[in-house]
Amino acid sequence: MSDINQGFRDIDTAKKICKVIKKLSEGKHVRIVHVCGTHEDAITKNGLRSLLPLNIEVLMGPGCPVCTVPPNKIDSAIKIAESGAILTTFGDMIRVPAIRGSLADAKSRGADIRIVYSIHDATLIAEKTRKEVVHFGIGFETTAPTTASELLSKIPNNFSVYPTHLLIPPAMKHVLESGETKVDGFINPGHVSAIIGVNGYKEVENKFKVPQVIAGFEPLDILFSIVMILKQLKENRGEIENAYTRIVKQEGNLNAIKLMNIVFDTVDASWRGIGTITKSGFSLKNEFEKYDASKKYDLESDVDYHMPSGCRCGDVLKAIIYPWECPLYNNTCTPQNPIGPCMVSQEGSCYISAKYGVEKI
Repeated sequence: MSDINQGFRDIDTAKKICKVIKKLSEGKHVRIVHVCGTHEDAITKNGLRSLLPLNIEVLMGPGCPVCTVPPNKIDSAIKIAESGAILTTFGDMIRVPAIRGSLADAKSRGADIRIVYSIHDATLIAEKTRKEVVHFGIGFETTAPTTASELLSKIPNNFSVYPTHLLIPPAMKHVLESGETKVDGFINPGHVSAIIGVNGYKEVENKFKVPQVIAGFEPLDILFSIVMILKQLKENRGEIENAYTRIVKQEGNLNAIKLMNIVFDTVDASWRGIGTITKSGFSLKNEFEKYDASKKYDLESDVDYHMPSGCRCGDVLKAIIYPWECPLYNNTCTPQNPIGPCMVSQEGSCYISAKYGVEKI
């Protein structure tokens, strides 16, 4: 009964918060962007958009690490696997389409591609074989420290990493600089923020003066973050505020940051559907080139790629449209038959919308 009572209390609290949101937003059209698949899942699963007044929009931007991996990186990973190496990666990456098909297609052709839960699982595989093992490392600042930590430990000589780690604050800056979509405020991701802290967004704050609120993942966390953004707008402020203090520190996780600084250089990086973003990715420092698959296999850095005809995943990732505004959404593009990357990953906004049966708001 206590869980039921808590549920009723949460609903009452949500209604009260929504009344505050309505009052703070009267006479305004406010567009809020978040950059986190877990936030999108919580928003959609709990029907939070339906609770908000019509003048408040909340869209997901480039917050899906699988969706934003450029196709040429997937093609290069396929090339590695088809050369005879064992390729490991995370489960969501397997079905993402590229020019040469997906990793699942390559696996069906005989390539040895294995799903792992962590990069450490990949090094354990390398310890048990004489074959080359390459880990296709993806993810934002959340997973980059695990790659760095593994490379700083004792690993076998037949192991290497093909890293495609991307960074969230530069993507936020790009969305603002591009002018392609209106952004009145950001809900900042909880997981990434646990690593980079409040300080990780200072450059965005100093340059753009747009309200930012770091939020947790409970429905009330997200609604409260919207109140904080609206309050900033009402007071003509544009600051970074931390509403997830139970997890996120001002300075972030200093040990994780130290590991990343030791192992990685910050470089310009390509984002699928978005383009090249300045200083938005990681590459391995020269002292780790022995474990750098991009050098070991002499991989091409860029290949022209265009989204499939009609696919608007790029606009979804740039927070220009909602998933259901794409003409392929839940039509020819479904979770069972994904055409664009946003319908593949469990962190993709199209997949999440389809999963919960959303057609429009």
